[in-house]
Amino acid sequence: MTTALPPRAGRRCHNALNPLHSTLYFSPDLDREFSALGFTDQSAMRLAARSAALGAVGAGTVAATFYNYNHELLARHLPAVWDIASPADVLAARLRTVDATLRRLLGEDTVSSPEMAEAAMLALRATEACTRHARPLYSAHADLSVPEAPHLAYWYAATLLREHRGDGHLAALLTVGLDPVEALVSHTATGKGMAPRWVLGSRGWKRADWEGATERLRGRGLLDAEGELTEAGTALRDELEERTDRLDSAPYEHLGAAGVERLTELGRGFLVTAAVAGAFPADLVGKG
Repeated sequence: MTTALPPRAGRRCHNALNPLHSTLYFSPDLDREFSALGFTDQSAMRLAARSAALGAVGAGTVAATFYNYNHELLARHLPAVWDIASPADVLAARLRTVDATLRRLLGEDTVSSPEMAEAAMLALRATEACTRHARPLYSAHADLSVPEAPHLAYWYAATLLREHRGDGHLAALLTVGLDPVEALVSHTATGKGMAPRWVLGSRGWKRADWEGATERLRGRGLLDAEGELTEAGTALRDELEERTDRLDSAPYEHLGAAGVERLTELGRGFLVTAAVAGAFPADLVGKG
């Protein structure tokens, strides 16, 4: 029997866990591990790291499951990356990267602490209620084995919860009518998304694509002349997140209010420690 959750409790928990998962993509340890496999391009490394659970897939599959990446960028690297290293080798290198990154950012005491073991247990319990249907990235990762070490199990569970919410978020994006670049532009306009230069650099879009999406959003009355969200734009982004919350409610309802509160508390503590240790670029988030 589940306990009723406070409003947006699941979203708050996601926001505490998801960024720690994402430290992987900013980590110098990833460059080291993937360079040892034979990778020389950073975009190829990061695309391989996130898509390897799907198998040796091509650009089309990744464009569909990642949603907001330019197919042209993906086609430059996929499926060619699998000639460099197999998905199994990439997944093993990814886990080595996570191990080194978390030890470096959090410290050995935190990695081996009872709190880390507790967080892993709670996060894994939440994943018991995740569902596979229409959730390809979650489902692919759910086929992987749970790592034994608590800090790796915590990262793995956070990955499952991230991709479960993410897959649902894509369905919500479709229902509110935001295409890939419009989704990015409107998210950045909230002040919570990546800065444009990071979006363009990592997703493969050009400045003209960004400006075109901005104009389309202005035409719909969602952005004003300065590129800020209008009242209608704010309402649409709120609706988008609320739909995503509903599609992602099962794991947190399964964990229960007390469990969600405790997992959020632990996750925030780990995240603050990682951020202070330099896990993320200083200019990653912002409108400029």
